[in-house]
Amino acid sequence: MIFQALLVTKDEQTSSVLAPVLAEFELEAKSCSYADALTRLTEQKFDAVIVDFDDPHSASLVFQNAGAAGHVVTVALLNDKKRVRSVFGAGANFVLYKPLSAPKAKATLRAAIALIKRERRSSFRVPVQVAVQLRVQGGSEMEGILLDISEEGMDVLSAQTLYPTAAISARFQLPESEFQFEAQSEVAWANPNGQSGVRFIDLTENAREALKSWFSTHAPEMPPDEPEPVAHCQLTDLSTGGCYVETESPFPERSEIVLNLKVADVEVQAEGTVRVMHPGFGMGIEFASRTPQQREQVSGFINLLTGRPGTVPELSVTPRALTGAKGSTAEKYAAHDDFDDPLLELLRGHESLGQEEFLEQLRKQRNSEAVANS
Repeated sequence: MIFQALLVTKDEQTSSVLAPVLAEFELEAKSCSYADALTRLTEQKFDAVIVDFDDPHSASLVFQNAGAAGHVVTVALLNDKKRVRSVFGAGANFVLYKPLSAPKAKATLRAAIALIKRERRSSFRVPVQVAVQLRVQGGSEMEGILLDISEEGMDVLSAQTLYPTAAISARFQLPESEFQFEAQSEVAWANPNGQSGVRFIDLTENAREALKSWFSTHAPEMPPDEPEPVAHCQLTDLSTGGCYVETESPFPERSEIVLNLKVADVEVQAEGTVRVMHPGFGMGIEFASRTPQQREQVSGFINLLTGRPGTVPELSVTPRALTGAKGSTAEKYAAHDDFDDPLLELLRGHESLGQEEFLEQLRKQRNSEAVANS
């Protein structure tokens, strides 16, 4: 499958390094100026937008327009590492530091292409019309009609108008399926006529498998392939609330991921949200713990690690969603948690720290734990 990328840079050396790397990942790049990029984004759908921040104002405008066009994976080309926080604030999901090298570009784009595939798969929808029961948190149940469905959410027409970011529960059964779906969800967007986009936030693995099975027999065409997991990951810090993973291919902040841990014939998974991303080095992940199943996943993850001292487990990370702005349901849950977890506090308060400052705080926590356990 060929993916479309927009490359905005005046740097010929950067272009020459990127061209073969993009081709290797089946990204067909169209190069243009900042001004032309704004026009192209209104005329064509791109899977990735790669922009040189030699001109920060123009680059930010391009990312702003890319964001308005939908969930596009954005990559910033940057000279000064000290400006990385401002570039993330401008809308970058990934950062490639200049001067570029092919190995570094490949490591970053490996994570980017995994997210692109996940976004393609998430947006793959199958039209269907069945009844759905909806209940807004703290409200009464209402009737609705399910209009189409994807692996990550659905479009519904409800008897009453819903509101963006509202937490709701949804119950429905798909045609020719015996599985009764029950999902805690959130409203991603809503129109005054009652039509809304709903995103699942805690589908069980059984529900996900049932949905995939239903797609395989009812979709007019097969959905895009599942993204490949990012391997070569090393877990360096762990708590009940989160962890830090060193990898050359970290995922963007606020993206939802699945950690897969394997030791011999035992394998466990844990869901999480990336809270801090250090380009080309690693990422800090907050474990999802909103539901009993998610809390059980985290317990299994930790027990497998602590129960086999001296064993080096295989760790891989797969993206589940490229999430949007702050203020999502996951952020709301996180803000109201109240327990003593220094690592989780560091992950949530990282924005005031540069990469080296953050890593220094991480090292201090490790040393404190070593003294406490000695």
